[in-house]
Amino acid sequence: MPCGYHRPCPASARDCLSVNTTSALAPAPTAFMLDLDGTLVDTLGDFVAVLNRVMADMALPEVSRAFVEHTIGQGSEHLIRSVLAEAGAPQQRYEEAWTLYQRHYEVLNGEHADVFPGVIEGLDALKALGLPMACLTNKPAAFARELLRRKGLAHYFDRVFGGDDFERKKPDPMPLLKTCEALGSMPATTWMIGDSSNDARAAHAAGCPIALVSYGYNHGEPIRGVPADRYLDRLDELLG
Repeated sequence: MPCGYHRPCPASARDCLSVNTTSALAPAPTAFMLDLDGTLVDTLGDFVAVLNRVMADMALPEVSRAFVEHTIGQGSEHLIRSVLAEAGAPQQRYEEAWTLYQRHYEVLNGEHADVFPGVIEGLDALKALGLPMACLTNKPAAFARELLRRKGLAHYFDRVFGGDDFERKKPDPMPLLKTCEALGSMPATTWMIGDSSNDARAAHAAGCPIALVSYGYNHGEPIRGVPADRYLDRLDELLG
């Protein structure tokens, strides 16, 4: 059956899909790495709910949704330390806050979160290519894997790596380079898909192509001000 491509269809449907959908990506991908928070799942509500339970337990003032939105993306330690500073609490209370954060996040993980529009369709299209795919996030690995499971996204990924799986977090290139190694792909042809300057900085330093979604968090800054190979309003635009 004709596929609409300007050449005759290859013999197999998978080959046809690959020819059609990867033609928009240069360099041609051999694997994909996808961020989680702000890219696949809108988890802002989870963060706000968890952090304000922590604040209540510590007899500290609540933090605003806007503050949390501009702060997430650099790992849980950075988030908690930033929230303590915003609340006027001493950093010596970090360990107390971290223990409470883990306890509440384990319970609330995914309860106030939704998969972004276009993500399922985009992941279906990527999965159909038959290329290795990893979820690479600064979120603690256990929380990331459980969130993917609760949102029905876990089966798309060959590997899932969190912020505590490596010695350094994004925007350091180490997580990307280690993930490429795990996927058996070269950085130059392993596309990173994310929502923030952290993802872009890590990809540029690792030598990976980068696509950025417009609906994520990015610390309150316009995403198109961040250098990238592609900008997407929905994940399912990547292969279009």
